[in-house]
This record gives sequence, structure tokens and C-alpha cells, in this order.
Amino acid sequence: MRRTQQFAATAVIVTVLVGNANGEVERPGQEEFGLSMKELVQAVEKVEALIAECMREQGFRYIAVDFATVRRGMNAIMSLPGLDEEKFIEQHGFGIATLYTGQPPQLIEGYSPGKVGLGERNVEIFKGLSPSDQVAYNRALFGTNTDATFAIAIDIEDFSQCGGCTLKAIEQVFAPEQLKVTYYNPKDALIDQDPRMKAALRTYAHEMSKAGFDYDHPEEVEADIRERLYAITRGETILHDKLAPQQREALRELQEYERRVSVINYRLEEEVLDEVEDQIEDELFPREVK
Repeated sequence: MRRTQQFAATAVIVTVLVGNANGEVERPGQEEFGLSMKELVQAVEKVEALIAECMREQGFRYIAVDFATVRRGMNAIMSLPGLDEEKFIEQHGFGIATLYTGQPPQLIEGYSPGKVGLGERNVEIFKGLSPSDQVAYNRALFGTNTDATFAIAIDIEDFSQCGGCTLKAIEQVFAPEQLKVTYYNPKDALIDQDPRMKAALRTYAHEMSKAGFDYDHPEEVEADIRERLYAITRGETILHDKLAPQQREALRELQEYERRVSVINYRLEEEVLDEVEDQIEDELFPREVK
């Protein structure tokens, strides 16, 4: 997984760093998918408008969500009142398999970044539908996997599990290479190519191996948990009590695994990677003095 991502990222870097018409080297943006903040806001707003149009064509009402709401959904990942990130990870891992309910995001009470990113008006529209229409609405909006909301997908930089009007809109706004599961943010790839980060990542991989986990990079871990959950549910969002016995057992084992690996991953990020990454990022993207 990581090896194919790195290959794709290298190709992107070549494009990004060739230079502009004046011969000046251009750096990628610092937001998701290598976008600048302006580009990210514009992309989100375009996707949301296209989702609303697509849903209207299918006979449903969806109100295009503004960027601030989508950003709140992105920021709600691994976040609960009274828990900082470290405490959240200790209790819930990444919140992927551990907090899986199989419910539509609009009906989840408590932790639901997807619900936050959909906006209150769309949640109320959904709640006003009959149960059968709710199923049809979410099939039109998300396809089979209601966990793959736009806010979550853009935050984790992975559109591969999106479907329905959400994916249709994304395909009209984002570049083809950004839609591939192998896509890797060019800014992150630049940092990873620095010799200091390469050395830190070797230490990270060694320590993970000592702990019994085969990961070369922290970004592999969360993606792996999502892929394992996707395999258990066969790409659909299924209520927990509707899972077959073998699926429930596989989910329980994945939840235990997620809690263990996420704690070790968090510790190694803090102890091995964060300081190096911050130093390289400050050199690549110096902040303007005001």
C-alpha cells in the first residue's frame, strides 16, 4: 500500500516542482490534496453544489454545505468533548472500527464526524423521511457505504470508498490522479523524501516491528484499519445487530487491534516523527513574518 502511494507521490512532485513560466520552483499547497486554502475552499463549495444538483435530479432535497461546516466535520474526527486526541486514542483508537454502529450518520447520537459535516439542515431533512425513503436517500447520496461522507473522505485524502452523488460530484472537481487510492499528498511526499525524515521513518518502522506491527509509515495504519473494516462489511454499512456472527467476531478482533496499534502509533509519532516533520515543514514552507 505505502509503496504504491510513494510511487504516485513522486510523479506528482515532478509536476509540482518543475517550475512556472518564470522558472521559479512552485511548492504544493499545504492543505488536503496539496491544495492551497483558497483552492480547497473552492473545491469543497463546487463539490457541495454538484451534490445538491445530483440529489435534486434524483428527487431528493440536499442543501449545499458551506466550507466552514465541512471543515467542522473534518476537525471532528478523533474528537469528543472532554477528550484530547491522546485520550481519545487511548479509549477509541482512531474511532473507525471501535465506534462502528452501522447506523446512517444522520441518526448517530454522539461521535459522528460525518453527521457534523453534512450540516444540521440536511440532517433534519433526512430525519423527516420515512425509513424506506431514508434508505433510498442515502443510497443516492453515498452509494453503499454511508461512512464515506465527503468531509471524512477529504480529511483522510481518500475518495476510494465514496459513492452515489458524492462521488459523482467529486469526479467533476478533483483531478483524476487525486481520485486514485494510490494518491499521496505532494507536500507530505516532499517531507518524506528529506533524509532526516527517511531516517526517522526507519526508526518508526523498526519500533513498530518490535511491537508486532508491520507498518513503515503512520499514515498506513489508519488506512489499513479502514480497509479491514471495509472488508468485514463487504463495502456496505450494516447495522451492528445485522452482522453475521463471523462478521461480529471479526469486528471485535479488529476493534481490539485498532486500540493496540493506535496507541503505539501515536506514541511513536510524538517521540520519533513530529519534531523532525515540523523542522522540515518550517524550512519548506517558511511562515511569513507580519
